Amino acid sequence: MEKLTLEEFRNLFRQHKDAFHLEIKDAYGVEQEDEPFRRFLAGEPQDYSYRAGYLGLIREVTDAGATVRRVRIVTEPLNDYARFLAHITPDNVAAGEAVRYVPRHRVRFDLPAEDCWLFDRELLVLVVFHETGRMDGFYVADDPELVRVYRSVTQKVWDIAVPFAEYVNSQ
Repeated sequence: MEKLTLEEFRNLFRQHKDAFHLEIKDAYGVEQEDEPFRRFLAGEPQDYSYRAGYLGLIREVTDAGATVRRVRIVTEPLNDYARFLAHITPDNVAAGEAVRYVPRHRVRFDLPAEDCWLFDRELLVLVVFHETGRMDGFYVADDPELVRVYRSVTQKVWDIAVPFAEYVNSQ
């Protein structure tokens, strides 16, 4: 597998018309979120400027006609980190991302081991994390069978997922 730089990864959004993000973990070790997550838990004022680059990219590509979708598989009740993600998700939606949630107990099929981004249902980029929970990076997976598995799973989870607003309003 080929590891992508952040710039190479972000350019994929400009090169493809559909980007699908599958999130299957209950918590993530993303360094840029450490302080915002701490502040969220403490009820302190937030500074989400670290998200400006990503949100700007999503606005850019969705304004140009691309589709960006995300499904979060969540364990209920939501843990603190999942509540933090739900707290910041309105910014993703405002940027043009279609975000849906699936309670883990509703998933009746096997999930793959890693999160992914699937571009145009053909290019699979795995989001790999170390055993410590810290993010390792983005890797292009070129195994056709693995692409087929992720394509199938992403379609299945999309079909059973509920839109973010509906999910949070039911909580």
